[in-house]
Amino acid sequence: MPKMKTKSSVKKRFKVTATGRIKVAQAGKRHGMIKRTRKFIRNARGTTVLSKADEQIIKPMMPYAKK
Repeated sequence: MPKMKTKSSVKKRFKVTATGRIKVAQAGKRHGMIKRTRKFIRNARGTTVLSKADEQIIKPMMPYAKK
């Protein structure tokens, strides 16, 4: 049986934590920082963990990630 392929866009954007949750960079930081509040920019630093509903969409695209 051939190996299943991981979706290329998913492997670039997401990582799986040790507990099996999906870690992703914060959205809204690519451009247009002038119109964003300082509070928004500060709160959008680093990474965040996806919600359970969003995880159900992403996990099937990563067949060999920890479940």
